Amino acid sequence: MPIHIAITRRVRPGCETAFQQALREFFQTSFAHGGVLGASMLTPPPGSDSREFGILRTFASETECDAFYESPMFKAWEERARTLTEGEPEYRQLHGLEAWFRSPHSPPPRWKMAVATLLGVYPVSLLIGIVLSPTLEELPLWLNLFVVSAIIVGLLTWAVMPFVTRLLHHWLNPPSQQKEKIP
Repeated sequence: MPIHIAITRRVRPGCETAFQQALREFFQTSFAHGGVLGASMLTPPPGSDSREFGILRTFASETECDAFYESPMFKAWEERARTLTEGEPEYRQLHGLEAWFRSPHSPPPRWKMAVATLLGVYPVSLLIGIVLSPTLEELPLWLNLFVVSAIIVGLLTWAVMPFVTRLLHHWLNPPSQQKEKIP
């Protein structure tokens, strides 16, 4: 399963352009590492006083993610980045809905996320209802609902929502709303 990591860094005043250039260079270098599937930069909105930059990274697996962050290449980047940033970076692994709708630009509107989720939940619920209803009706209601919920959550997390969000990517994130993305 791919691993998605969100990193937030606060750039020193006046170093914004230098940080963006250094990060672009590091992105290009980082793709030499075998398990890196993607990287994106999130910049503060134009005219904003914010100096917080976001980085989204996707790795092929947890093992690849760990290997990347332990690599000499990454450690060299950290040393360079420390000269351009303040404080410690914040790292957060994305899970569930936030991973489904991760984006190299602003997240889609909530109504679009709700529609995409409904398009995933409805067919799964319908299929479970048709296929498993005869078997599950023998169970007590609380256990029946637990089994159905567990199946729905599992299928949505690992199969359905990754497919739905890939299928609807251009609708969820139209090009006119996209910020800078580094492949």
